Amino acid sequence: MHLIAWLRKRCAILGLYRQEAHMAPSTATHVAEALINLSHEKHDPVSNLKLQKLLYYAQAWYLALYGKPLFDDPIEAWVHGPVVPCVFRQYREYRWTPISAVYTQSPSRKIAIHLSNVWKVYGKSAAGKLERLTHSEHPWKDARKGLPIDAPSHNVISVSSIKAYYSSLLK
Repeated sequence: MHLIAWLRKRCAILGLYRQEAHMAPSTATHVAEALINLSHEKHDPVSNLKLQKLLYYAQAWYLALYGKPLFDDPIEAWVHGPVVPCVFRQYREYRWTPISAVYTQSPSRKIAIHLSNVWKVYGKSAAGKLERLTHSEHPWKDARKGLPIDAPSHNVISVSSIKAYYSSLLK
């Protein structure tokens, strides 16, 4: 449990170094907590794998709809799809099982509505289906360009590529 507290603190400290002019309205940790709570409300607790994909889609559609990131934490192109490393490490102990944690902090109304809409589209899909979906989309494929499908990677999926791809889907 000490590791989780340290990781939370580390993510929060890193968040302090964001440029104020470009500060996102939330952090990946807070968005993850809200998604976990939402999954419990829907009686469909998420695994870490599914949480990572929902975080990615929450970020992607926020970028497309509002033109700015939901959170500033980087998303990396891992073997099993997009991952926010600090959030992944926070829930690593759950492995492939549902995350049982429950949180008391609620997101802003705007973010709560956004996450609810993301859940409506992606929440009913299994983690494996979401993984396959992310593997078929350009931002993940572009970040892994030249890597075998099973090669480890810490390549960051750029905010600009996510924004461009998902914005194009709105046209």
